[in-house]
Amino acid sequence: MKNRQKTPSGTGPSQRQLRVGEQIRHIIAQTLQKGHFRDEILIDASADITVTEVRPSPDLKQATAYVISLGGKDMEEFIPALNNNAAQFQKDIGAQNTMKFTPKVRFKIDTSYENVQKLENILGKIEYSDQEEDSE
Repeated sequence: MKNRQKTPSGTGPSQRQLRVGEQIRHIIAQTLQKGHFRDEILIDASADITVTEVRPSPDLKQATAYVISLGGKDMEEFIPALNNNAAQFQKDIGAQNTMKFTPKVRFKIDTSYENVQKLENILGKIEYSDQEEDSE
């Protein structure tokens, strides 16, 4: 029997979680490209939705998929539609993955790009104000 060491909480995802998350991300992206949904919102906009990251839970039974819209559309209307069609994504994940359990997927908006933009704006203002003080 192998001696498995548990990673302490707060150290980040395991290699297995990262690998499974990437596999699930590819499968969800393929499902979005196919566009075989019953929901009109997803039929029209599935090509504009990008999956940036999938974070599986440590037991790999749940996964959170973070999505953004490339078309600049408001993601608030797409998230409920994506979560309502989670069974379709789960079906595709189960068919293409060899895991013991198929993770239950839920979708959330990826706000990391917005946060980076806010930080860049703040840093730009700081740099600009430093330049003004140097010129005086």
